[in-house]
Amino acid sequence: MARRDPETNPAAFLGDELRRARLAAGFSSQDALAAKLGFDRTVITKAETGERPPTIDVLAAWCQACRLDDELFGRLGVLARRAEGPLPAWFQDWVTHGEQLAERLRWFEPLVVPGLLQTEEYARALLTGRIGNHVADVEARVTARMDRQAVITREDDPAELLAVIDDGVLRRAVGGVKVMTGQIEYLIQASGRPNVVIQVIPAATAVHDGVNGGGLPSRTSRTAQAWVTSKRHCADSRSPATKRWRRWRWPSIGSGRRRCQGARPWHYWRRRRRHGAKPSELA
Repeated sequence: MARRDPETNPAAFLGDELRRARLAAGFSSQDALAAKLGFDRTVITKAETGERPPTIDVLAAWCQACRLDDELFGRLGVLARRAEGPLPAWFQDWVTHGEQLAERLRWFEPLVVPGLLQTEEYARALLTGRIGNHVADVEARVTARMDRQAVITREDDPAELLAVIDDGVLRRAVGGVKVMTGQIEYLIQASGRPNVVIQVIPAATAVHDGVNGGGLPSRTSRTAQAWVTSKRHCADSRSPATKRWRRWRWPSIGSGRRRCQGARPWHYWRRRRRHGAKPSELA
């Protein structure tokens, strides 16, 4: 990735200042500061290059370790994050070159409804409750998330989506009962599309290959990529992350074989809902 210009990019400007502060504080390498802060070295690298502005907790620890003005750098951090727009640059790359060009998407989520299947109210509740999100930015992020859903709802050659979610996703009443009921009704509606398949891993399957985090392998006519939520990065078809999800973790999650036996198709849950089961009773 080309280095961003500190003269025009707030994240790159902040990164340059943090790098100078690290060196002035006696941390000659990124590894040394990472060990002091307790974060992975890549967090330091991406912050200093402007690829990914530091989160509030990372920036606070950085200021303490390097004896910086936390109020000043806190404002610089807010400016850097807000300058990226509704989608962070590191995620926008995945959306543009992976998700929106995909012919086939396979998504596993252990904690929340996949973004491409979220209602506006559900997405708003999630984003409002996320640490570091400013209220003024939430609506723009909700709109961006809704716009991404065109990849599976467009009339002209929509992408195929196979979504596997954990049973707990349906039980977690994000935004309250009313919002969650609307979300489940939307999942029922979405599952009726010919290009969308939803499966649910029952609570009885306590341990499976996806328990450590979600993932989103995609395929276009020429490439394969994987968005690995537990690592928060996008990898191309040659990377170990993509190969691991495509050849090992995803088959065992998505097919219902091996360690993920018992994943039930969405029509099982749809029938239960039609027979009067409440969202809290889906099991």
